[in-house]
Amino acid sequence: MPSTVFVPMATTAGSCQLKPAASMRLCAIHQPNLLPRLSTLAKLYAADVWVILDDVQFVRRDYQHRARLAALDAPERQHWLSLETHLPQGRATLIRDARLVDPQRAARRLRQLPAQHYHSSPHWRLLHAALEPVVRTAAESVATATVAEATTQALLDLLDWRRTIVRSSDLAVSSDRSARLADLTAAADADIYLCGTGGLRYLDYRPFVKRKLDVYAFRPPIATEGIWTSAAKISALWALAAYGPSTVKAAFDSMRVAA
Repeated sequence: MPSTVFVPMATTAGSCQLKPAASMRLCAIHQPNLLPRLSTLAKLYAADVWVILDDVQFVRRDYQHRARLAALDAPERQHWLSLETHLPQGRATLIRDARLVDPQRAARRLRQLPAQHYHSSPHWRLLHAALEPVVRTAAESVATATVAEATTQALLDLLDWRRTIVRSSDLAVSSDRSARLADLTAAADADIYLCGTGGLRYLDYRPFVKRKLDVYAFRPPIATEGIWTSAAKISALWALAAYGPSTVKAAFDSMRVAA
């Protein structure tokens, strides 16, 4: 079985550190999420390559077109930011084919709602500058995935993430669920598939063994206070506004330590 690595940190948060060899490339495979949650952003940040999973079914109850914005001073108060999306093929519509119903309205929501929640943050000027190009993308694009990807890239840029992005729809891979993930990891020229805890429940390791790939578990801290508050639920915008990009970056960097 490939190595699944959990290295406990000296913290009550119960998180882990990843310790791959310096020469190994880590791959995260994730759907484009709108203003992604901190746990998702941390996984992408830890990877050397992000494979955007855009050729699987769009799920309305997921985060592909919506995000929870938490109040700056009370993260338990949350509000959905949703972009109304049309599915041309109904429930069978792939993420890449989902379309914004009203791009101009989507752009207004992306400009107004984050500002309403975070304008009083000392870091708002940085966040506003990062989000303005996303607003323009929303106004000019009809693809929901394009806008969601742009929001994620904007947040990664705030953290100086300068690694590789590819799209699953551009790669020839198996249709089997786990074999597909292994194929995508190999096609991205990576050595390690960085798997979230949810994915570990269904993952079949055999395709990774066959391709001589490793699987590392990624488990961000679970906390009720501090930067990781509701990290698997609310948009990373809250942590970036409450603590600032430099603090978030330092927290992410502390999770990946070279062997």
